[in-house]
Amino acid sequence: MKLTETATAAKPVMIKPGAMQKVLAFASLILLIVFFTVSSENFFRFDNIIGILLSTAVIGVLALGSTFVIITGGIDLSVGTVMTFASVMTGVVITFWGLPIPFGIVGGILTGALCGFISGWLVAKMNIPPFIATLGMMMVTKGLSLIVSGTKPIYFTDDHAKGFTQVAMAKLLGIPLAVYIFFGLAVIASVILSKTIVGRYNFAIGSNEEATRLSGVNTAYWKIVIYVITGAFAGIAGILMASRLNSAQPALGAGYELEAIAAVVIGGTSLSGGRGSILGTVIGALIMSVLTNGLRILSVPQEWQIVLVGLVVILAVYADILRRRRK
Repeated sequence: MKLTETATAAKPVMIKPGAMQKVLAFASLILLIVFFTVSSENFFRFDNIIGILLSTAVIGVLALGSTFVIITGGIDLSVGTVMTFASVMTGVVITFWGLPIPFGIVGGILTGALCGFISGWLVAKMNIPPFIATLGMMMVTKGLSLIVSGTKPIYFTDDHAKGFTQVAMAKLLGIPLAVYIFFGLAVIASVILSKTIVGRYNFAIGSNEEATRLSGVNTAYWKIVIYVITGAFAGIAGILMASRLNSAQPALGAGYELEAIAAVVIGGTSLSGGRGSILGTVIGALIMSVLTNGLRILSVPQEWQIVLVGLVVILAVYADILRRRRK
């Protein structure tokens, strides 16, 4: 009797491009931490790690909101100045109008959401390219912040406003509340993106907006909703920033949008739309904060820090282009 042996080739294990990008981003984060820890004994100290997490809270919240817009294939260049304008309006409500702190928080979030609504309406209804619409919103909110505040910082020093700093800086187990807020919002954003109709249409619009529209989906409406979500996240970031500084700084905010976009792209969200994740954005935000903090610890001059961050943005965008070509 002749025995025949059938060879079965094992199927190679395939890793999804999005998962691979998150793995690479996480590996980059670990390498950065190891590098700066070896380079400076002051880096891996508890107070410095808390400082990194605290700075990540603001950039991270902006990046969470930006993820929604970028997945649609759009962009929002105004999140940094909308954040500033929201912080100024929070200061106006609490300090100028004398209303309780919760009213100021709601006012800041609504300010961001309103700015997002206007940007979304310009993009979805007037067919203005997202780059131009949000660039205009960036300039408008930058000017309004200076006009409303009288070009001066608004300090939360009144008796009824003194507790405002606790919104971000109150500590639980030695960690500022802002850090918990950031990770809590990341969970909420992840649920919205993966478990709700908003997330489903978000990916659909980014993958093929025309096909989504022809299937009966009101893409203009959902794009506006997505920009409103992005604006609301920018408003929350403004509240955290104002609480951390105990003041609303009208000249602050420009440049934050680039770091937020870089964090989103580093985390694997494609600038062409249709792909992205909140976990990747969280990792990307941590990378940006660790890089900035590490360079500061190593006493790298401020101007060179800006250069290196700019190079990271370029590399992140180029990596996204390479991913699209392979696909």
